[in-house]
Amino acid sequence: MLERGLMGQRPLDILNESLNGPVIVKLKDGRVFRGELQGYDIHMNLVMDKTEEVAEGAVARNIGTVIVRGDNVVYISP
Repeated sequence: MLERGLMGQRPLDILNESLNGPVIVKLKDGRVFRGELQGYDIHMNLVMDKTEEVAEGAVARNIGTVIVRGDNVVYISP
């Protein structure tokens, strides 16, 4: 029996498994956010808590709770 890895899952399934856990999100403008995924919708709009903006591998600033519009997202990494 084959194990079902990340490649066999739909994107929203992966987001659902990442709820209340850490994620890294890169935006179209190049910014990178790291925080806890609190929620999402079918458009991949995201609600994140304890969010930090990361620049050059270091925390640039603490943001707190943010809502990220899905059409600005390049990738989400659990």
